[in-house]
Amino acid sequence: MFDLSGKIALVTGASRGIGRSIAMKFSEQGAFVVAASRADHAALTVNAIRERGGQAEATSADVTDAARLEQLPAEVVKRHGRLDILVSNAGITRDQLLMRMHRGDWDVVLATNLTATFLLAQAVLRPMLKQRSGRIIAVSSVVGQTGNAGQVNYAASKAGLIGLTKALAREVASRNITVNAIAPGMIDTDMTRAVADRAQGDWMAQIPLARLGTVDEVAAAACFLASDEAAYITGHVLAVNGGMYM
Repeated sequence: MFDLSGKIALVTGASRGIGRSIAMKFSEQGAFVVAASRADHAALTVNAIRERGGQAEATSADVTDAARLEQLPAEVVKRHGRLDILVSNAGITRDQLLMRMHRGDWDVVLATNLTATFLLAQAVLRPMLKQRSGRIIAVSSVVGQTGNAGQVNYAASKAGLIGLTKALAREVASRNITVNAIAPGMIDTDMTRAVADRAQGDWMAQIPLARLGTVDEVAAAACFLASDEAAYITGHVLAVNGGMYM
């Protein structure tokens, strides 16, 4: 089940947190993983994959660099002959109330969280359309569905990913390419650990399962959407949030 043997997967933001866990899980299921991150930060992920007997390589990619994102999928295809799965996971926050938010904090969050997925999707569609197969998975957020005070930029970017997912799914379904999103809730990562204890308590009170999620639980959802078992699922937003939004 969820066998990804022979698949070539590109995962952005693969150096830590959710991206690292997705890269590891894909490898465990047999995929060759191209782990993308700034500089050489994904090298540790690749080393961990290889130590467990998996196959992977690291590549440098700043997702705010449009030219780099346009080149990256072509490089993967040149080296491996195909590209089957894209997980657009790289993301950042620059939290502030709207009245105090600088334009630069809006721009960089939208560029990283939303525009990068647009550019990558354009680039990976070229080989996927020729293959007449592919999986595109965007990592959104529960905040893109609910909103959150102090995160206008982040919520807008993550809501935008949901709209992108649904529209693109309609465009490419006839070519056997599925496009889905995952909307994690409060997941135990560096990002959520940086939230003040009081704020975390407020969020926890909204989670029916009364705990943080794990990166492995998000990775399992990504693995499912990338697999043949999810071949009839497209344009879907898979919530991994402990019931926080239902």
